[in-house]
Amino acid sequence: MNTLNRRLPVKKKRRWLRRLLLLPFVLVGLTVLQVATLRFIDPPASAFMVWRQWDGLGEKDFALSYTWRDYGQISAQLPIALVAAEDQKFPVHRGFDLEAIDKALDSNARGGRVRGGSTISQQVAKNLFLWSGGGYFRKGLEAWYTLLIETMWSKQRILEVYANIAEFGDGVYGAEAAAQAFFGKPASALTAAESARLAAVLPNPKKYSARSPGPYVQRRAAWIQRNVRNLGGPAYLEP
Repeated sequence: MNTLNRRLPVKKKRRWLRRLLLLPFVLVGLTVLQVATLRFIDPPASAFMVWRQWDGLGEKDFALSYTWRDYGQISAQLPIALVAAEDQKFPVHRGFDLEAIDKALDSNARGGRVRGGSTISQQVAKNLFLWSGGGYFRKGLEAWYTLLIETMWSKQRILEVYANIAEFGDGVYGAEAAAQAFFGKPASALTAAESARLAAVLPNPKKYSARSPGPYVQRRAAWIQRNVRNLGGPAYLEP
């Protein structure tokens, strides 16, 4: 009887050990399923939207605005403006712009203006699945999700999701909500100038306004439009 009692804890320990060893494979499988599903199904919300909605519970009159629009329902001027502003090598890289990362690290090390080296794919991974902030753990998850997105989605799908989940104003998510809120028109009718203004506020949409652009947004929007012309316009994103 005593021998049997001693064996039971050992069996339980082995059972828990097997479960712990399987846990990483289960988590990997869940992340793969997440990304594979959203290749075909439009996300009803993003992780960033959920966090902002939670923060807004104590704010008077706060209302989150988000309306999905397919790629073909968004003006061709907006995706190219986003690429020109944030990730000019988007069509050719595989999720990471190593040159931009090196430049950001060098600038930060020299004490210059803090720069990020994130691509649009990385921003989709972070905004859709994760949370803001730093830390090696979150950065590791971001890199993993970025690899999955680049492997399982087309470039157009990545841009489509980004244009729909990017925050263009406090609580204003996606091209359609932004176009309606700031310009009183659908996303399909956005002009090149309006698209550049939306892309210009992305570094800090709570601080900068696309509706009433200050000097910084005006300068950045003009710079974005020059980059769009240099890239060849919307044709730059054609397969």
